[in-house]
Amino acid sequence: MLRVVLPILAALAAGTSLAVADPQAGGDLAICRDRQAEAQARATACDNLLNADRVAGKDKAIALSVRGTTLLNKRDHVHAIEILSTALDLDPDYAVALNLRGLAYERSGQDDLAMADYDLALQKRPAYGVPYNNRGVIQLRRGALQSALDDFSLSIKYTPKFLLAWTNRARVRTLMKDFDGALADFAEAEKIDPAAPQIASNRCVTYGMMGKFDKALADCNRLIERQPKNVFAINNRADANMMKGDLEAALKDYNTAIQINPNNVRAHSGRGQIYERRKDLAQARADYRAAAYSLTKFDEIDVARARAIARERLAALTAQTPGGAPVGHRVALVIGNGAYKNVHALANPPSDSRLIASVLRDVGFQTVISVNDLTRDKFFEALQAFATEAEKADWAVVYYAGHGFEIGGVNYLVPVDAKLAADSDAETQAVALEQVIAAVGAARRMRLVVLDACRDNPFAPAMQRTLSLKLVDKGFSNIEPGAGFMVVYAAKHGETAMDGDGSANSPFATALAREIRQPRVEIRKLFDIIRDDVWAATKHAQQPFTYGSPPGREDFYFVAGK
Repeated sequence: MLRVVLPILAALAAGTSLAVADPQAGGDLAICRDRQAEAQARATACDNLLNADRVAGKDKAIALSVRGTTLLNKRDHVHAIEILSTALDLDPDYAVALNLRGLAYERSGQDDLAMADYDLALQKRPAYGVPYNNRGVIQLRRGALQSALDDFSLSIKYTPKFLLAWTNRARVRTLMKDFDGALADFAEAEKIDPAAPQIASNRCVTYGMMGKFDKALADCNRLIERQPKNVFAINNRADANMMKGDLEAALKDYNTAIQINPNNVRAHSGRGQIYERRKDLAQARADYRAAAYSLTKFDEIDVARARAIARERLAALTAQTPGGAPVGHRVALVIGNGAYKNVHALANPPSDSRLIASVLRDVGFQTVISVNDLTRDKFFEALQAFATEAEKADWAVVYYAGHGFEIGGVNYLVPVDAKLAADSDAETQAVALEQVIAAVGAARRMRLVVLDACRDNPFAPAMQRTLSLKLVDKGFSNIEPGAGFMVVYAAKHGETAMDGDGSANSPFATALAREIRQPRVEIRKLFDIIRDDVWAATKHAQQPFTYGSPPGREDFYFVAGK
């Protein structure tokens, strides 16, 4: 329903006092210990101390916690957990580090470990308000509304100026239909920061649930006037219009949200509900698929709810879908993006895509859509059109060659018109891998995505870090696709794939085209052979990797043979 902002800075601001300073540390230690210091200056000072090994004991625990915060802001949760665990080895009673490690666990999808850290932090410091809020967020995501309410109330009791705790309690009270209590909480939040966008955005939903639609829309409208591309507020206004029964206005807002960010889960889930009400079930299924699939272990509260609705409705509508083409109907979408406009072009992807498209036709795929050099809008149009074909098929295969990489834990394929001047642009200018998964998701038996796209991130050197996301210079991150899906990377996660020399095809495309033609090679073994071929051809410089698997009770062959 509403975005949860990590209260990392507030967590640090609540830190305990430190040990006696090391005289050699000088100004760096003073800044590192200063809870009121500017965040970047404090991070630099703490890093200076750690890098020079000029700090020990509880002082070192503080410095490591500040470094852990930096890693959290970059969404590098694995290293954040390691650093914060080291801090806790030095000072097991350091509640701030426990709270921060809990956030890292939570953001990596390990809620039980997060709850354990929040609980321990509160045992160490029962009046520490921030962990109560963070524990309440997990309770809210789990649907334990009373427990969430109790935790947010304790957060407010011990940290009365913590705006997020007030707005979170208002959200819970809204879900519990204590609307007067919710409005009172919003009023208290306004006393802290009347311009905070989450107040108007969240209150818009509260008024909508109260049936006070004029007030709901007034709140959302005021915020959208100030921030016309605030997709969160646009979705909230769409939800309010849905509650009002104005489906046209809601549809317009969901369309706007998707135009701004075609990867947005909430907008696809909401639009799917409108199409379902209008009996346009094919479009409803397409939107639900765009919202249903996730390759990450963590969803924020509102995204999780929207995704759950999409999965539920997709399952219901899929059960109603009559059988289509006979067994063996196979379709493929083959994309080669090379003519990039804002970074260096790639010579091989269009050639690789033509090679793979030709081979798929040769081995009997009834439909092979081959397209090159797609802009953002054309990319999403191609995926949407292909999803319609996949609904009628037993096999659905997408092959993509071009730029692709991870930013902030999300894997993206890159259209040729992407600028990506800032890390935040990836969400709106690139294509999340989940959307490709969604395009093959309607096929009945084999759902395969092949990515010859694990190249260096050419945007990284000039990309501004507006959201403090982790920038990855090469390759994709590892994933866990759902049952019945295969996703094949041309290079293992965190590594890069090679282009061919001159006019030659890439090593991966060459091996793929050759092995697909071989009869009676089951698909799991086929990609093992391709892995070995590429490993040998590149002299151990590139190792393809397969994630997920097709249904286990059936064998799959590109060429069945006799």
